[in-house]
Parts: sequence; structure tokens; C-alpha cells
Amino acid sequence: MPSDGYTGCSSGKYPRKHNPWVNFSNVSSSSNLRFADFPTNYASLPKVSIVVPNLCNDMHDCSVSTGDTWLKNNLGGYATWAKTNNSLLLVTFDEDDHSAGNHIPTLFYGAHVKTGGYSEHITHYTVLRTLESLAGLGCVANSCSVSAIGDIWN
Repeated sequence: MPSDGYTGCSSGKYPRKHNPWVNFSNVSSSSNLRFADFPTNYASLPKVSIVVPNLCNDMHDCSVSTGDTWLKNNLGGYATWAKTNNSLLLVTFDEDDHSAGNHIPTLFYGAHVKTGGYSEHITHYTVLRTLESLAGLGCVANSCSVSAIGDIWN
């Protein structure tokens, strides 16, 4: 994103479609910050922060290795902090070709996450429902028709 509060459609490798909250009138533009503003004091983060890499670093236009390196270099410190500070790093991808063999990785990493792989069907709606549940919020829209992901906690 080229600037805080940016509402343009795209800029370089930044696509607005991956940053939908700019379309909501009840989300202040001061909440729509560039990653350069991501704090190094992780305790200062709000309850939920969403990080959206550009099209290269999210592996859409570049290699998996490029995305892995970006994630390690930019969120590795937070991941380490999350393990000992009752926090959660959730990484989910957005590409889906709707075929039976297509899998979208969703990673949970934090203090209370049980290590392992899980066979349950996870969608953006089950991820949203899980976040709503963790925050003690009611469901919205299509998340109301799914259950929160529950077998990942220890």
C-alpha cells in the first residue's frame, strides 16, 4: 500500500481487493496503515491486526520461497513473541480453484495452538467464525452457518 489510508484500486504490486476494509465507512482510514507502521512492540497491537503482503510477497506473482522469506523476515519476530504472550499468528491464503485436490493453507501459531495437521475443512468463514469466537463476538453473514475451528487448541 503506497500510503496510510490509501483507497485507490492498486499501486504497483498492491491490490485493493486484498484490503476490503477500506470499503467500510465505519473503519477509519487511520486504521488502514502501511506495513512499515507495524510495531516492533507487539504488545501495542490491537486485538486483531491484519497484514496483507503485496502480490509478490503473498506468492501470487512470485515464488513460494519469496513469500516464505518475507514471512520469516517480517513476522518471524511476532511469531516468536506470540508463543510466550498469549497471542496468535494466523496465516491464511486466498487462492482456490474449487477442485477437490485444491488446498488453501491456513496456519495457526501461538501460545495455545496444538502442533499438528488437521483434516477438517477450513474456509475463510470458519477462520472468521474462530476469530469472532475468540473475541466473544456474535457471528456475521456467512460465518453464522459454520462452526469455529476448535480442535487446534491445547
